[in-house]
Amino acid sequence: MRLPVSLWLPLALGVAAVAAGQSPLQRRVVRDVLEYFHGRSNVHFLFKEREVDGVIEREDPSGTFVQLRLGLAQTACRKRAPQRHCRVLESRRRPTCLACYKFDTSDIPKVLDKYHNCGPSHHLAAKEIRQRDEAECRAVEEAGKGGDSLYLPGMFAFSRGLPA
Repeated sequence: MRLPVSLWLPLALGVAAVAAGQSPLQRRVVRDVLEYFHGRSNVHFLFKEREVDGVIEREDPSGTFVQLRLGLAQTACRKRAPQRHCRVLESRRRPTCLACYKFDTSDIPKVLDKYHNCGPSHHLAAKEIRQRDEAECRAVEEAGKGGDSLYLPGMFAFSRGLPA
């Protein structure tokens, strides 16, 4: 029996992530990046999580910022017809994704802003791309601070006198 990717992929990712000792938000970022990557039109095979490194998780009053690099490995399974056990192809594509997410402080955190960039592992090393990634991640980390915050009644009070 073949199960759709949406049913078994999150389970497989959850098991792999728990073994790595990741926080719930980090597991959520990994799952979201894999869904994004598999949703691209030029991706025809399933990819598995190879490694997660460069993890940064910072909390501030506006929420939690998570940044990580996710190494992927191509499997022998096509994404249209997933199977239960997909073996990793050693000599195939091994893209790396940079993900930056900002979550709010609610009980079930909502994504305030996000950025991801996936490409060949050598692709992310280019200086221009690295600078753009750093700028985008800084912008994501600033989400929810200052002018982006929610307006609540009573935050601003203005009075205007009657004309004389």
